[in-house]
Amino acid sequence: MPTLLARSPITTAVTHPEGVRVRRLPRVVGADAPVPVRGGHRVPYANFDYAASAPCLEAVQEAVTRALPYYSSVHRGAGYASQVTTSAYEEARETVRSFLGAWRRSAVVFTRNTTDSMNLLAHAVPAGTSVVVFESEHHASLLPWRRAVRLPAPATPAEALSAADRALRSCPVGPRLLVVTAASNVTGELWPIEELAEVAHRNGARIAVDAAQLVPHRPLDMTALDLDYVAFSGHKLYAPFGAGVLAGRADWLRAAEPYLKGGGASASVGATTRWASFAEQRHEAGSPNVLGAVALAAACEALPPFWDDLAAREEALVKRLRSGLAALPHVRELTLWGERAPRVGIVSFTVDGWNARDVALTLSDEHGIGVRDGKFCAHPFVRHLLGEDGSAVRASIGIGTVEEHIDRLLTALAELTAH
Repeated sequence: MPTLLARSPITTAVTHPEGVRVRRLPRVVGADAPVPVRGGHRVPYANFDYAASAPCLEAVQEAVTRALPYYSSVHRGAGYASQVTTSAYEEARETVRSFLGAWRRSAVVFTRNTTDSMNLLAHAVPAGTSVVVFESEHHASLLPWRRAVRLPAPATPAEALSAADRALRSCPVGPRLLVVTAASNVTGELWPIEELAEVAHRNGARIAVDAAQLVPHRPLDMTALDLDYVAFSGHKLYAPFGAGVLAGRADWLRAAEPYLKGGGASASVGATTRWASFAEQRHEAGSPNVLGAVALAAACEALPPFWDDLAAREEALVKRLRSGLAALPHVRELTLWGERAPRVGIVSFTVDGWNARDVALTLSDEHGIGVRDGKFCAHPFVRHLLGEDGSAVRASIGIGTVEEHIDRLLTALAELTAH
């Protein structure tokens, strides 16, 4: 059968921001797409909205193109195309499992995105489960739980550990779940998920990690970190074809009613219905998003060979951006744990005297720069950082970001703050 996943990522040679030649890196679709600016001319788009949705890797695009001629039904078709498609779908599941370093017997359930994954987990937790979550979470991790203790945003990583420990010890007898982010979608700061996993397990709890903002930037090994559940989205991992993942311990998922009831979730239907015993079948009712799974797996294959180079390049670009912002007198970067806290390529800031939406519109209309503005689906956290009516601008970087984009953004902000 033909192989539908990417085997040799399409790459490009780049120069490290400090002038050091690095290996050829994966390329994204539309990295130099022209966009209109005021005055009637066009400039190459400077995309600083990777944290919301990353562009498609060319290797992912090619994997989807290879899959399309054989696209067919999954799991129950006898025809050749159906066999190829089923093989590609299940191969994608194993590729994702390897990408996450998940235990062999873990469930890997394809969903729509991180929000869908967290809602699936919230649906599957046993009745009476006590959930502990920080208010600094994205809404996808903050809102789905039926019974949750919300902790204030911690002032330090050490305080996060102690607050989680106290909250879990105070939970009533029964199942317990700690929900945390791996990297903040507002500040980019990395959370101590390995240490938080130790805290959770010491208190008889499980830990669920929102890895949506981490896995596009850094590797994650569920087994090494001893994580019970991980959720992430393909559209943030350079695979914008509508697939996400919930991976982790299978017992709660096997015991829960199907997330969606329909074909595929059922083992037999008559006067009574018997549901599929495997977690993946039980919670993937209906015709699955095969192309989304193939795309997601292609990204999971394309990125790992380049983690070190991508991290070094990103670190230099983030340093350039943050140093430039710090030099602008009317710009203030948002941070929870201070400027030295380790982070991925996400920087949020405010501009004195300017509404965040006006900053974003001006950058787009006059400079061809795309940023995010608002509260980033993390309203309690942004209020904690800025007050009740605060909003911010977020610049997030990825594979297609180059020095010229950083410099264009800084120049545009310098002009804007001069007014």
